[in-house]
Amino acid sequence: MSRIGKMPIELPEGVKVDITGADIVVSGKKGRLSQSFQPDMMIKVEDGLLTVDRPSNSRQHRSFHGLTRALLNNMVVGVTEGFTRRLEIEGVGYRAELNGKNLVLNVGYSHSVEIEPPADVQFEVENRGKLIIVTGIDKQVVGEISAKIRKVRPPEPYKGKGIRYEGEYVRRKAGKAGKI
Repeated sequence: MSRIGKMPIELPEGVKVDITGADIVVSGKKGRLSQSFQPDMMIKVEDGLLTVDRPSNSRQHRSFHGLTRALLNNMVVGVTEGFTRRLEIEGVGYRAELNGKNLVLNVGYSHSVEIEPPADVQFEVENRGKLIIVTGIDKQVVGEISAKIRKVRPPEPYKGKGIRYEGEYVRRKAGKAGKI
């Protein structure tokens, strides 16, 4: 039995789950998320608990069991608390700023890079342009837009300049051997 799939999901106060066949809509105080799941998975709401069961012990059903439960848990957490990713900018003259809702990055190119947020995602800039905070209700979208921001200027191994996730360790390399 799947260790993750068999755990029930507690539904906090104010969270509503609508199940229509394979489509599930979870709504809460932060917003509303909908997603389609494998139609074979049996998803039930009973006594404030959301449970996922599988019809058989086949390889495909076992693989979808934990995945379905994890995605449903992310939906419930997203509509109640939301998700946050924090990115640090390292480098002399590197900074970020907001232009309306858009994020403008000045990271050593001859031009500035402007990133438009998708729906339900907000950007914040703190610490004088050295910290970017990406918040939203969909964990997948928040992670994807954070990866897109990091990809603009990933951290390089010699001086460590670039955009990195908060707390990310960047392995440093030695410079030229003949340098005095």
